[in-house]
Amino acid sequence: MACGTLTIDLDALVENWRTLDAMSTAGTETGAVVKADAYGLGAGPVARALWRAGVRRFFVAVAEEGAPLREAIGPDAEIFVFSGHMRGDTDTIADLALTPVLNSTEQLTRHVETLPGHPFAIQLDTGMNRLGMEPAEWEAVRDIALSLSPRLVMSHLACADEPDHPMNRRQLETFRALTEGISVPRSLAATGGILLGPEYHFDLTRPGIGLYGGAPHTEARPVVRLSLPVIQTRPVAAGETVGYGNAWEAPEEREIATVSGGYADGLIRAMGGRAQLYDGDQPCPIVGRVSMDLITADITDLPARPESLDILCPAQGVDALAEAAGTIGYEILTALGPRYQRRHIRGGAS
Repeated sequence: MACGTLTIDLDALVENWRTLDAMSTAGTETGAVVKADAYGLGAGPVARALWRAGVRRFFVAVAEEGAPLREAIGPDAEIFVFSGHMRGDTDTIADLALTPVLNSTEQLTRHVETLPGHPFAIQLDTGMNRLGMEPAEWEAVRDIALSLSPRLVMSHLACADEPDHPMNRRQLETFRALTEGISVPRSLAATGGILLGPEYHFDLTRPGIGLYGGAPHTEARPVVRLSLPVIQTRPVAAGETVGYGNAWEAPEEREIATVSGGYADGLIRAMGGRAQLYDGDQPCPIVGRVSMDLITADITDLPARPESLDILCPAQGVDALAEAAGTIGYEILTALGPRYQRRHIRGGAS
């Protein structure tokens, strides 16, 4: 088999959720963000594992993501849609019993007119200037919106991964001012907000990246292992080059392995010359350029030819790989391509 194997440890994922849930203030519910196919790891298996662990509120980015999720976890879970009620979403929202997070008076009007009585939530912009009602807009429709009993009023922090950033406090104070006195459940914190402390927790938290083993949840258990099969090995003499552009020259005779995987699979070119592949705990430097379907690595120091090498593993997690590529763990996870065989395991089996 020439495709890589992406192994997802569901027990580790559930433990990460439980750790974040335990950090939350007493009485605060902990939901789960499973947008982008659960950050590339498979929304169905991930959501089922979280449902069994006690999650009852899930979040996706767009209404179309609600269909496989509803099929996976059944009718009793609440599924919020961050993009709200877009034109053309009405039937999907109604048929799948989704809860749109309305971001504007335009969306509020569309929702009330097309689906009167259907549940909804409200997002407020507290300074990120991305999604949500502006403070003046909210003040204009607040009484009407609250009279319709929204399921949730939420906002999103722009700098939660930087605990000392003054924007966190400014957004917290703005959110408090905009929601003072309301009886509707409130939500401000995703993973980073949970780690900022109880002031940010309110009634519901929405962890995402922290469930999947990424920063800023530095105590998270690794969730993913990506193993790439070795297609071929060869000796390379001193002075010979490897890959496109003669990007790497052997300083002495080396043994080079070519593995199946490349930027078509989300392993971006910037990793070349900086990231490692691993045989267990033994690092094997990537040499030459990462190409569309192939990566080359120096395996000279290994005792035997490996059948596969890992690029995501406990020795090199998503954030370490992201650092080598000059990006963030979110991009590494969500870019993992469709050619991988995805294995969902319980109990840490590899």
